[in-house]
Amino acid sequence: MLRIAVQSKGRLFDDTMNLLAEADIKVSSSKRTLLVQASNFPLEVLFLRDDDIPQSVASGVADIGIVGENEYQERGENVQILSRLGFSKCRLSLAISKEVNYTGPQWFNGKRIATSYPNILSKYLRQNGINADIHVITGSVEISPGIGLADGIFDLVSSGSTLVSNNLREVEIVTHSEALLVGNWNLDDEKHQILNEMLFRFSAVRSAQDKKYVMMNAPKASVPEIIKVLPGIKSPTVIPLAEDGWCSVHTVLDEKRFWSIIAKLKDLGAQGILVTPIEKMIL
Repeated sequence: MLRIAVQSKGRLFDDTMNLLAEADIKVSSSKRTLLVQASNFPLEVLFLRDDDIPQSVASGVADIGIVGENEYQERGENVQILSRLGFSKCRLSLAISKEVNYTGPQWFNGKRIATSYPNILSKYLRQNGINADIHVITGSVEISPGIGLADGIFDLVSSGSTLVSNNLREVEIVTHSEALLVGNWNLDDEKHQILNEMLFRFSAVRSAQDKKYVMMNAPKASVPEIIKVLPGIKSPTVIPLAEDGWCSVHTVLDEKRFWSIIAKLKDLGAQGILVTPIEKMIL
């Protein structure tokens, strides 16, 4: 049995539970239960605060964990990065009042900066030769300039709407963050096997994102030209039909180019085009 530590609430919780569901790992998402076992996979899910996950994995309380890169960097625990998961993306940035004339990073010399990430901020200030006063705050960091507690803030930024609502503007992006799958260094062979199956499923889910499985009927004479406009993962599958002179063509298309390619296929005589989101077909 493999144990994974997962954030107990928030955006990362939602994204993680969606990933597990898409990988066909069925877990009850009840937030009142600390430890839940998957019903169809040898996995236990331990729900924790996000800032507790790196330590729980490093100490062996959990075997693996899904955590924001911001917490991984801030905590500095001895865990290994198993995979970058590509969701819950954001950035850690410095922000100041909109009315302030910002002249560059050296503006922060002698200033007070409120943050929940003092270790990452301290490293940035040292690297840039900035001498600033760090005020460690848990909670609503963005209100600090407005109440006179700080001259600026260092905090997570996603859409930027929270900054705007507090009359702040982002002036320096210090680092980017996304969800990471981290692991303890001392997993036994059985847990490694379970982990490898999970990583395979996660990889399949990510590969299927924004892709569609397309089936169509086409005149046999047009198949060479149709193949030329199909940028599939591999060469498309072509199956002769009972009706003489016709074939069924199967392929995978990237959603970003989907409609332009479909239009070309119609011009080449493709008919009966059927489309299925590929994530519904994996596993």
